[in-house]
Amino acid sequence: MPDGARYIALIRHGAYHQKPGAPSALQPFPLTEDGLAQAKACGEALNAALIRESWTLSPVIHASHQLRAWQTAEGIAGVLRKAGHAVSDIAETPRLAERSVGAVANLTATEIETLLHLDPRYDTPPAGWKSDSHYRLPFQDAESLLEAGARVANHLTDVAEAAAAESLTLCVGHGASFRHAAHHLGLLALGDIPQLSMHHAQPLLLCYMGDGRWSHFGGAWKQRQRQETHLD
Repeated sequence: MPDGARYIALIRHGAYHQKPGAPSALQPFPLTEDGLAQAKACGEALNAALIRESWTLSPVIHASHQLRAWQTAEGIAGVLRKAGHAVSDIAETPRLAERSVGAVANLTATEIETLLHLDPRYDTPPAGWKSDSHYRLPFQDAESLLEAGARVANHLTDVAEAAAAESLTLCVGHGASFRHAAHHLGLLALGDIPQLSMHHAQPLLLCYMGDGRWSHFGGAWKQRQRQETHLD
């Protein structure tokens, strides 16, 4: 990689107590015990990468406002501090949130579809709407997956532009919005997204070379199983 490159770790939160049948979006629930363990293991993996690559660690970890992301960032920070790295802050931001479904946040998909049926202003949603990258629910403050990805991509670019050369910055967020962000950054074809997911609390490393140029540096996307949904 060229001198002066900056590195960003995309980290999907750990496993959490998700409400069954609900598009995950802004669910406020905490990590499970497995999720807490995943966060610590992620911290250990990141420490190994910092040593291996001789990177400096950005002292600010970026995370969405959702508890599962903040707890994951806290678990990672604890491990990195014990390893001697300086972590000064966890900066929470709505720019790293999952795709918002707006006014129907935290309802189940069935409840959302019932509301659409009852409201004469709205059409029946298309089949597979939850995983349709272009579809936006007609409720206030809702986003499409592509719109959420653009928001996240803009934040990642801003973070990378502000970072020091040969540094690693950690961003803890959500699977679907990270995958769509990777599309906006030129790293994933839109047609590949449905086949991919992200492992819980396993860093996927990107390299930013300036002037909007990104590359996939390390870590692997998760190959989606047939029964998995196209969500967080």
